Amino acid sequence: MKYTEFIKKYASHPHYKSPTGNQLHAKSWQTEAPLRMLLNNLDHQVAEDPANLIVYGGTGQAARNPDAVKKIIEILLTLDENHSLLVQSGKPVGVVRTHPQAPRVLIANSNLVPAWANWEEFEKLKARGLTMYGQMTAGSWIYIGSQGILQGTYETFVECGKKHFAGNLKHKLIVSGGMGGMGGAQPLAATMAGATFLGIDIDPERIEKRIHTGYLDRITPDYHEAMRWIQQAKEKGKALSVGLVYNIVDALKKMYRDNIIPDILTDQTSAHDPLNGYIPRGFTLDEALQLRVDDPEDYKILSLKSMAQHVKYMLKMKGKGSIVFDYGNNLREFAFQGGEKNAFSYKGFVPEYIRPLFCEGKGPFRWVALSGDPQDIAISDQALIEAFPENHMLIKWLSEAQKKVEFQGLPSRICWLGMGEREKAGKIFNDLVRSGKVKAPFVIGRDHLDCGSVASPNRETEGMIDGSDAISDWPLLNLMANTAGGATWVSFHHGGGVGMGYSQHAGMVVVADGSESAEECLSRVLHNDPALGIYRHADAGYKTAVENLNKHHLNF
Repeated sequence: MKYTEFIKKYASHPHYKSPTGNQLHAKSWQTEAPLRMLLNNLDHQVAEDPANLIVYGGTGQAARNPDAVKKIIEILLTLDENHSLLVQSGKPVGVVRTHPQAPRVLIANSNLVPAWANWEEFEKLKARGLTMYGQMTAGSWIYIGSQGILQGTYETFVECGKKHFAGNLKHKLIVSGGMGGMGGAQPLAATMAGATFLGIDIDPERIEKRIHTGYLDRITPDYHEAMRWIQQAKEKGKALSVGLVYNIVDALKKMYRDNIIPDILTDQTSAHDPLNGYIPRGFTLDEALQLRVDDPEDYKILSLKSMAQHVKYMLKMKGKGSIVFDYGNNLREFAFQGGEKNAFSYKGFVPEYIRPLFCEGKGPFRWVALSGDPQDIAISDQALIEAFPENHMLIKWLSEAQKKVEFQGLPSRICWLGMGEREKAGKIFNDLVRSGKVKAPFVIGRDHLDCGSVASPNRETEGMIDGSDAISDWPLLNLMANTAGGATWVSFHHGGGVGMGYSQHAGMVVVADGSESAEECLSRVLHNDPALGIYRHADAGYKTAVENLNKHHLNF
């Protein structure tokens, strides 16, 4: 297929769609895979706003502009195994000489010199067309829709239930703001964990998308109707999810007044970006969007003040017995800047519930069937169930996901696997491709939110016991280890999850195409990647991580 025909069929802006099947358009699966995943990120089933190349997280883009997308496609269609593409904040800037087991694409997004690393400087540069915000998996071409954070959210809710409610979330109410690409996973994760859930977002389209994808049960703009639904469901112990079209601050204020106190309260609004992500109270959605354009400085001030009120009511709920935790969107920091001096009086989800898993090298392991056939995912699910009969949490998760998770774009799956498990899974998937049991290769990747790939003092590395929260050598080492190991594409981003100035993080994707070369790369990368998590936490002094150094023979 000629380049012009390919663009017309798969990338006619803003209508993007990945090719499927086992026919190559590029020279190898090593370049076909990133090509398909870029287009999948921008598929309307996956992306929040394909017209602006926004995948999720308020402004997280897959590429800088439509011309950049076309140029990336043009290069990937012709790139050979002795060259690699360089992508600078969503724009292709060069091709370098490498070798067959080197990454075919090297990506850097949103990185600024530390003294300039803030939203104000970033927006100036973005306005001049010089950069873009890559979030975590938007600009690294491995976003898979709301499922991408689904099991992590499920794990968090389950751990919260174990810690505070004897492992039982039946008759418990979880409340959260934000129903976008990240927050949209919460209703299904909550009901899978047995809870009743209320999600609040002022944008009805975001909530409706969760209805269409099967992540949410009901939607209403009526506060009283929503309260009636959730109270009845909680009383009956029914795992029901409700989306309320409302401003989060106004909703929490009314709930506090009406003494409707959640058992668990968190938030996943796009608070990481006070200008382009968060909607301050006192405005309709259209009024807020217009104010962003007319007076961005005033808008940001209003957002910070609104976040302060947002957190104030979360703290009031905490005072009445709610279990409150931050879900990694930097709401506490911006609420503090907005005047709430006690904003950090509740902890984040990582130190509260997830860090013990990080010490075992566990984290989000995701894979995508490039064939486009859901049956390939079903086959891979069953292969993992048979390979890990002792991992009851994994088996339960995969069984539930098969029944309840609808695919967005290319069929995909996520589960949490640890040191040793990831490498074993990679070999299994490569063997499935080699034997012809599946119709085309898999890509294997993860969220940047992982055990050893992020420095984010208000999220993944919050409260490290040695005080090393802000040390960002670790994600750089992760990037270099995965590059040296032979990942198919790698990325290094700034600001994902919590906003500019607050995080640095690395991503990797590796292709299982059934070849011996792929098996070698899979073995190295899927060993190195979780090993970095154990090294990082052992170095910080976590006893479990030190024990895992010995268990997995990682001593040096």
